[in-house]
Amino acid sequence: MEYVYSALLLHSAKQPINEENIKKVLQGAGISPDDAKVKALVASMEGVNIEEAIQQSAIAVAAPAAEAKKEEEAEEDKSKKAEEAAAGLGALFG
Repeated sequence: MEYVYSALLLHSAKQPINEENIKKVLQGAGISPDDAKVKALVASMEGVNIEEAIQQSAIAVAAPAAEAKKEEEAEEDKSKKAEEAAAGLGALFG
């Protein structure tokens, strides 16, 4: 994960994402970089629009959260209606 974070940090700093820079970031964090992992990361990052990938991941994370909130609100509505119905029945006998 720290390899991906180093690439995101370089992107944020508007620095080129290359093997040398990835290694520098990792070493700066006290991590001994694995050359094979660095090469694989750089190769997999070629041609990737990082901004677009970040936006897509943010949407993917936000959508389930919004759906969970809707379900929670629906559950609260059902609970409220049940309470109102019980209160109405109590008036019949009270």
